[in-house]
Amino acid sequence: MSHGIPADTRSTVGRAVRDRFPILSTRPGGVPLTYLDNAATTQKPDSVLDAIVGYYSRDNSNIGRGHYRLSLNATELYEGARERVRQVLGAQHPDEVVFTQGTTAATNLLADTFGARVVGRGDQVVVSGMEHNSNLLPWRRLCERSGAELVVVPVDGDGRVAAADFRAALGPRVRLAAVAHVSNVLGTVNPVREMIADAHRDGVPVVVDGAQAVPHRPVDVRELDADFYCFSGHKVYGPTGTGALYGRRELLTDLPPYQVGGGTVKGVAHDEPVRHVPVPSRLEAGTPDVAGAIGLVAALDFVDGLGWDAVRRHDAELVDHAVRVLRGVDRVRVVGAPEADPSGIVSVVVEGVHPYDVGGHLDRHGVAVRSGVHCASTFLDDLGLLGTVRISFGVYNTVDEIDFLVRALETVRPGEWTKNHPDSRFL
Repeated sequence: MSHGIPADTRSTVGRAVRDRFPILSTRPGGVPLTYLDNAATTQKPDSVLDAIVGYYSRDNSNIGRGHYRLSLNATELYEGARERVRQVLGAQHPDEVVFTQGTTAATNLLADTFGARVVGRGDQVVVSGMEHNSNLLPWRRLCERSGAELVVVPVDGDGRVAAADFRAALGPRVRLAAVAHVSNVLGTVNPVREMIADAHRDGVPVVVDGAQAVPHRPVDVRELDADFYCFSGHKVYGPTGTGALYGRRELLTDLPPYQVGGGTVKGVAHDEPVRHVPVPSRLEAGTPDVAGAIGLVAALDFVDGLGWDAVRRHDAELVDHAVRVLRGVDRVRVVGAPEADPSGIVSVVVEGVHPYDVGGHLDRHGVAVRSGVHCASTFLDDLGLLGTVRISFGVYNTVDEIDFLVRALETVRPGEWTKNHPDSRFL
């Protein structure tokens, strides 16, 4: 259903913050940029850019092993970033936060450590039918290596996973479940709290992919009762190659190192067993991206400064408006029901036109969207779609940009992909 936001309560966030994002004033290809691919990656505000440059200008040093002022300062900044992520996620302890390169790195880490420990031959791992490849392929590979079975909970015609279907997939052989908090294709919000509760009644731990949730809604891992929760910094206005994994302290404590090397050991002798340090350092081998962690915290502080009420109202306004005007465009069909619980994503198909032709047409107007399968081809297969055109919003987007997108869509015509490669897809 539409939220029907009254005009006098409409969000002003987009107009208020646009000047803080330098890239939005550029003209790639000689036309103004209308950036609507935020589910892939977000642009960065000046505070994030300043934090990264400031670190390299004033504080750059390797951390954890240097006993001099600069190194100690850098270590304090890095651990301060960990504490800030703890606060944002509502975790109880800082050592429940492991810095990673993003959600993909976090799920691979878990599959190769925790998963390898708890999943064996004849066991089952449950995933939903809407998963991004980053929360599908690590578990599929784990099953292939261990002799376990991957169980996929089906999606319905609107691209939703029913809690009852998830519950039905649980059984005595299930050792682990992994689900997206929010779909990266349709913006569908899974009932993760209910799913986790159902899984826990059977003693099954749950991994939650929060990549599309953290930029659009407050997350409290203790309120969700999550066992593991991961997200990517670049989707929440932070640097690429950054992210975090939350894990319950009792589950992380005994995990073996995912990688070995500097910073993971207390000492090494050729003729003695290796003694590893506790988590999280045990899971963060080598020199970490200190500047990235600092930039990530600057991004989280930026969103926090806007206020979650404002962010959620802004999402609702943009999604509601987009759905309403797109449904009025000839041949355009909105997939699913993104207005039911707005998460900044609206996916459409243009009947008779290949998604890549639509994306190319919009690009010539300076509009950046994602066209294709969005690293979720199995989900698109279940929906019976070749692909979609995904329009995804950030805090800097405006209703005017949506109207500009619609005017451009009204002139789209079949092109090279539609005529010569009508069934081709990639990415």
